[in-house]
Amino acid sequence: MFGDIKAFCKWAAIAVAVGLIVGFVGTAFHYSIEVSGEIFAHNYFLVVLLPFGGIYIAWIYKVCGAENDGGTNFVLDTVRTKKTVPIITMPMIFLGTMVTHFFGGSSGREGAALQIGSSISNAIGDGIGLDEKDMHIMTMCGMSAAFATLFGTPITAAVFAIEVVSIGIMHFSALVPCVISSLAGIMVAQVFDVAPTHFGILDICRLNIENIVKVIILSILCAFISIVFCVVMKRVAGMYKKYAPNPFVRVAAGGVIVAILTFVVGTQDYNGAGMAVIEQAFSSRVVWYAFILKIIFTAFTLGAGFKGGEIVPAFFTGATFGNAVSPIIGLNSSFGAGIGLICLFCGVTNCPLTSMILSVELFGAEGLPFFAAACATSYMLSGYTGLYSGQKIVYSKTKAEFIDKNAG
Repeated sequence: MFGDIKAFCKWAAIAVAVGLIVGFVGTAFHYSIEVSGEIFAHNYFLVVLLPFGGIYIAWIYKVCGAENDGGTNFVLDTVRTKKTVPIITMPMIFLGTMVTHFFGGSSGREGAALQIGSSISNAIGDGIGLDEKDMHIMTMCGMSAAFATLFGTPITAAVFAIEVVSIGIMHFSALVPCVISSLAGIMVAQVFDVAPTHFGILDICRLNIENIVKVIILSILCAFISIVFCVVMKRVAGMYKKYAPNPFVRVAAGGVIVAILTFVVGTQDYNGAGMAVIEQAFSSRVVWYAFILKIIFTAFTLGAGFKGGEIVPAFFTGATFGNAVSPIIGLNSSFGAGIGLICLFCGVTNCPLTSMILSVELFGAEGLPFFAAACATSYMLSGYTGLYSGQKIVYSKTKAEFIDKNAG
């Protein structure tokens, strides 16, 4: 029998609408963050005002009644519960991330993008009267459109949205809307000349046993670093809440700490997203301790209540760690940066299939066998930690066993 053409047409139409709207907002968000980052890059002193920027963010969330905002964790929860992401989330996270980057906080943008996309798609779903189960799909639809718009990786975006919520199972009912919305989003981005994220690896190793073993060794080390990354993020956030329960005091203290760190290290490399350093890791050598400083800067920024995301900082951490360690193992530093970036993304998100696809969209398909081995290794050895406590680990990583636990 022929499939449900009515359902296909329904979701195709909805996904196009979501993709176009999220694409326009996501494009505006991209340029806003880009301009904010450029202003900070040319005005180093703005970091001293970071505490005041943080207070402004806390005030915005208080005025909007979102002092206990769950961020990306709340977005993931909405796929499994009756909750929806309110539309007020969109302007709050948009402005909060802009302020964070304008004053030199260390954060990414994808966490904000996921919240922007899901809030818009939930508003559309409410407007057209979708039921609870369809609203779950709408959340993933908005996530994929926003991710694709910002990163220029549509297939990664679609698979990420259906894989990240519940590890061990995939929500294939959302595949059509996620793919179509991500393609619509990226087409809007292309109209406005948003360049897709791409890194050029200078030399991909020859496929042989020796090089596969070297890649697996690097992947084991990266899996450990991904655990460190997640643990530090959560421990620092917990420390802030313990010693500074007032959100205004907490974010101001975080701003002071990041400002001091910036002047101590004497460079802006660890403020903002750090894309310039990531690109450098693929073309030359970077200082060996860059990944440590990025973890510290990001933890003290986001843990305090500044806005943005952890994925690009994870890219930074992985690329710089891989760049530093790979020559010791006997790999090219540019290739090591690519392995490190993909392994950290896989380890912190627990999304191996997404990570494999991401390697192709970022670097091309030539090194896919290496990246597949790296992702498999990083996924298994990164344990049950993760960036998102709202993420469910449904099945064990080492056995065919149902465990149903939240990422720690």
